[in-house]
Amino acid sequence: MKVAVLDYKGKDTGRKVELSKDIFEVKPNDHALYLEVKQYLANQRQGTHKSKQRAEITGSTRKIKKQKGTGTARAGSIKSGVFRGGGRIFGPQPRDYDLKLNKKLKKIARKSALTIKAKDKAITVLEDFEFDTVKTKNFVSVIKALNLEDKKSLFVFGAANNNVYLSSRNLKGSDVVICSELSTYKILNANQLVLLESSLNEIKTNLSK
Repeated sequence: MKVAVLDYKGKDTGRKVELSKDIFEVKPNDHALYLEVKQYLANQRQGTHKSKQRAEITGSTRKIKKQKGTGTARAGSIKSGVFRGGGRIFGPQPRDYDLKLNKKLKKIARKSALTIKAKDKAITVLEDFEFDTVKTKNFVSVIKALNLEDKKSLFVFGAANNNVYLSSRNLKGSDVVICSELSTYKILNANQLVLLESSLNEIKTNLSK
């Protein structure tokens, strides 16, 4: 598949690049996509939720009423979970939500996600650019030139570009990553995938190993 290369002002440079069939034209694997998106979202969870159990509540352990003859259910300590202020029964405890997937499956998922974007014609190839200073309005002008104001966009750079990254981080609808940070979730979550020329070889190298 050949895609025209644009400059950061949205103009056609007259050049085209070939997107690898082994990455952008594979048969999508829905289950692999599901697993990596599930892993990404699970790994975002801190897992620090905690409630006090009966043994952790401060209070008397005296039996609050006699065992029989009251006409109601028997009861022991006031710290019981059935009483107000008592411990929480089966409450949340700190845990690790991280999931592990093998590298081969993750590559299949990312190839599937890139193929879906290619089929939807949601991939733009951009000539490499950089900013001299950190200014949000510089990145906004790039977004406007590419007609991405009302779309969620993901810019993928081959290497770290600090000025561009810092210029973009105030914008909710746009995200800037380098190839090593590219995930299936981020690809699918974006309406438009903007690949810098330098990122194409990195993507091919990372997904062909």
